[in-house]
Amino acid sequence: MIDTTHPTDARVGEHVAAGDWDALSAELDEHGHALTGRLLDPDACRDIAALYDETDHFRTTIDMARYRFGSGQYRYFTHELPDVVRELREAFYPRLLPIARDWAAKLGKPAPWPDSLGEWVAMCHAAGQAKSAQILLRYGPGDWNALHRDVFGEMLFPLQVVIGLDAPGADFTGGEFIMTEQRPRAQSRGSSTTLPQGHGLIFTTRDRPVASKRGWSTGPMRHGVSTVRSGRRRTLGLVFHDAA
Repeated sequence: MIDTTHPTDARVGEHVAAGDWDALSAELDEHGHALTGRLLDPDACRDIAALYDETDHFRTTIDMARYRFGSGQYRYFTHELPDVVRELREAFYPRLLPIARDWAAKLGKPAPWPDSLGEWVAMCHAAGQAKSAQILLRYGPGDWNALHRDVFGEMLFPLQVVIGLDAPGADFTGGEFIMTEQRPRAQSRGSSTTLPQGHGLIFTTRDRPVASKRGWSTGPMRHGVSTVRSGRRRTLGLVFHDAA
């Protein structure tokens, strides 16, 4: 059994809170994604990654090739989250909430998210979205993830986080996080991010507000992972709504 109460776990909330949230918010407004500073040390990353082989932590396993999602594999956690995963999710929610509400206001959309993550999860469950959506992803050579959105129903939080558990250039090559943005009356625009070990990437779940001459419009976005050329790439995905 892997010890998931690594000494750094007690400080993950502090690491999240210590981020430059004004700068992160501005980056999210401008690009729809923003890279955090280090949240987990290498030992904590390895501890989380090693959970993949302990199947009791997970409710299901998805083979991406089988569903034509790409190539590779990921597992959804049960609601009994390891402490560090639960603490990361709880620490991010109140920091992301003002951004989510601001985006909803700009787009003239409802902002149903309460101050408490627990209340929001209960709302998801009441609406029929009662399955945990927190995931561990594992890619090997030749694996990739097709462009997609993590939308599981009407209950949707507009931001999510992926945390790198392996070191690019040392543990794997390739495997950049990619996003595309569909722009009004223009070609789609793409971006790629190399995710450092222990760092998080905050990104939009479905779309973001884009300034236009007529005010604000919706900028649809999708995300995926480029082909891993060598080694093994593992990440932790934090989603703030549950699945149907």
